[in-house]
Amino acid sequence: MAKIRIYDPALCCPTGVCGPSVDPELTRIATALFMLEKKGADVARYNLGSEPQAFIDEKNVNQLLNDKGTEALPVVVVDDKVELTGKYPTNEQLAKWTGISVQELTKEPKKMKGIELL
Repeated sequence: MAKIRIYDPALCCPTGVCGPSVDPELTRIATALFMLEKKGADVARYNLGSEPQAFIDEKNVNQLLNDKGTEALPVVVVDDKVELTGKYPTNEQLAKWTGISVQELTKEPKKMKGIELL
């Protein structure tokens, strides 16, 4: 299974899903990565705001930041190779890299027990 590292721009928290207006893309990637971790995948995220040393230690990411600035973020590194810059991977890409099905990366909405609220 692939080793996936995501280098995020400065976020308010490790997932970036707090605050008054939540970015749905951050919610999707946080859910997908949580599901991957539950399946035993080797994934990690680094937040530029709280973990800048990780950006310095990863030479490819450090070079991208020097060349393109923070516009290059997020950077996705798979098995020590930069696969994406400036956007998060799709669930299909995560599935391809890990061998875990796309359906397993998506949190199913809970079914109501016969009660539908308006």
